[in-house]
Amino acid sequence: MRSKTFIAVAAVLLVLLVAAGGVYAYDSSREDRIADGVTIAGVDVGGLSASQARSKVHAEVAGPLRRPVVARYRHHRYTLTPKTSRVTVDVDSSVRAAVERSRDGGIFSRTVRGLTGGDVEAEVDPSVDYDARGVSRLVDRVRSGLDREPVDARVDFAGGTVDRVASHEGMQVRSGTLRRQVTEALVSPTGTRHVRIRVRHVDPDVTTGELAKHYPTVVMVNRGAFQLSLYKHLKLEKSYPVAVGQIGLETPAGRYTIQNKAENPVWNVPNSAWAGSLAGTAVPPGPSNPLKARWMGIYNGAGIHGTDSIGSLGSAASHGCVRMAIPDVIDLYDRVDVGTPVYVL
Repeated sequence: MRSKTFIAVAAVLLVLLVAAGGVYAYDSSREDRIADGVTIAGVDVGGLSASQARSKVHAEVAGPLRRPVVARYRHHRYTLTPKTSRVTVDVDSSVRAAVERSRDGGIFSRTVRGLTGGDVEAEVDPSVDYDARGVSRLVDRVRSGLDREPVDARVDFAGGTVDRVASHEGMQVRSGTLRRQVTEALVSPTGTRHVRIRVRHVDPDVTTGELAKHYPTVVMVNRGAFQLSLYKHLKLEKSYPVAVGQIGLETPAGRYTIQNKAENPVWNVPNSAWAGSLAGTAVPPGPSNPLKARWMGIYNGAGIHGTDSIGSLGSAASHGCVRMAIPDVIDLYDRVDVGTPVYVL
């Protein structure tokens, strides 16, 4: 009886040893084989040996990553080449990681899984490296090509008329977004290699529609036409005939402002040769004072004033000032303030 029991136990042990040896041999034969259900960057490598997986990953992962990344904005196109980006994929480490995931679990569970066709649901992210300086250079090129500063609307008085110069919207590339988009495209073998450049539009400080309110009152003196024009919100309100400086004592051209105003002003005579004995004196209002009714100083002793020499209007006759008929200068005086811009052309 004992002998039969011993033989039975021995037989069972022998079967178990043989089975264990078979399990070990089966598991060892698959130690570099990747389990079904394992992918690398979305590429199915299940059932492949390590060498087969490396070949497939080189072709289907590393290959696509060597294509250029193209950033576009309308008709503008900027390319980041593989040479500049220096993209590399560590295929060997990715395959090793896939094999390691395939070896999860004990020897018996691996054997049962292999014999029954079970899967290991595992996604391995490949190790992708690139030169960030190449991405930065691309972003800099895009900004250089697309960024533009906004242009404020302005008024050009140079032609003797009010010419409105339109404003222009500015634009800025969303650099952080572009950098992130390019990087994502660079390291993704399955994603698109085309990136849409996103921009931010920048409004000017002064738009064309707002221009008039920045010029509530403007005085323009056209020396060649012997005319002073008054504009309100860039619309011509009134024009007056004037006299301007004679040759050698010309009314100075440029942009000025009304610096001071006075009714029935005192004439502070310049220390100039043409003033003769009056040079450096102060002449009070009266018949001998050529500054009649009103005074609006604009620059270094030059100004706009009334005159009773109305025959000089329409000519270059003054010593540098702008002369107006007395009713006209009184009218203008009440329409302008200190600080009003004066353009002398």
